[in-house]
Amino acid sequence: MHFDHEALRIHEGEQVNLKKRPTLVNPVYSSKEEYKEMLAAHVEQLSKLQQVHYADNRYSLMLVFQAMDAAGKDGIIRHVMSGVNPQGCQVFSFKHPSAQELDHDFLWRSYRCLPERGCIGIFNRSYYEEVLIVRVHPEILEMQGIPHELINKESVWEHRYQSIVDMEKHLHRNGTRIIKFFLHLSKEEQRRRFLDRIDAPAKNWKFSASDIEERKYWKEYMLAYEACFSATSSKHAPWYVVPADDKQNARLMVSQIIVHTLQGLGLSYPETSPQRINELSDIRKGLMEEGG
Repeated sequence: MHFDHEALRIHEGEQVNLKKRPTLVNPVYSSKEEYKEMLAAHVEQLSKLQQVHYADNRYSLMLVFQAMDAAGKDGIIRHVMSGVNPQGCQVFSFKHPSAQELDHDFLWRSYRCLPERGCIGIFNRSYYEEVLIVRVHPEILEMQGIPHELINKESVWEHRYQSIVDMEKHLHRNGTRIIKFFLHLSKEEQRRRFLDRIDAPAKNWKFSASDIEERKYWKEYMLAYEACFSATSSKHAPWYVVPADDKQNARLMVSQIIVHTLQGLGLSYPETSPQRINELSDIRKGLMEEGG
């Protein structure tokens, strides 16, 4: 598969205009069969890389997924990560904060879920909700218990962007590699997927009236995403805007970026020392004698 990673990446300092970013591009696969073959190959690559990543135990990898409703986050996580050993992978979905979480700073609940060295952590939504849904619905700030004198509605978002960027720099300096994906869905494709969820009994559970309410704020969300990406995409923690109207295409793009990132870490199995080799040789000799 060949596609330009850089075409999807938001570069540091770039002023993002999502209207100029496509939600649908020419597929990187030519048929359903080829899609399945390509995805299977990516899953196999990822499985092998994850085993070395776990054994290498120097880096951790954090994958952040953000999108409008019905963009396909769950499907990407399910299909792309299907071959990964659960022992080295964790998925967290961040929904409405609990009372305990509201009594801490806005990054606290995400920080508790960061992946360990050798592991892959997946955030299905993330701390970025605090500059997206909270920006679209600023009344949520009133629920967060922050002293009023510390909330300046003109600068609160810039302060939060800076806190996020500072945290991500800190994580990078300590061996966590961060990839952030925005699944860029068109409003029309969301409408079609909502109708599918309503019409298919097996998908009814995926749909709620609140999805329609949030759809009314589409323009406001796009502006919030643009401001967020412009402020927080960096060399060490880039955002990728993935065209998401074609679910299969999006899965292949995401999986290839993850594989490419892991390949770039120079992962390897730990070297065995001469002392360890001698120890294993003695153990092997004893086992062979038992069977002889």
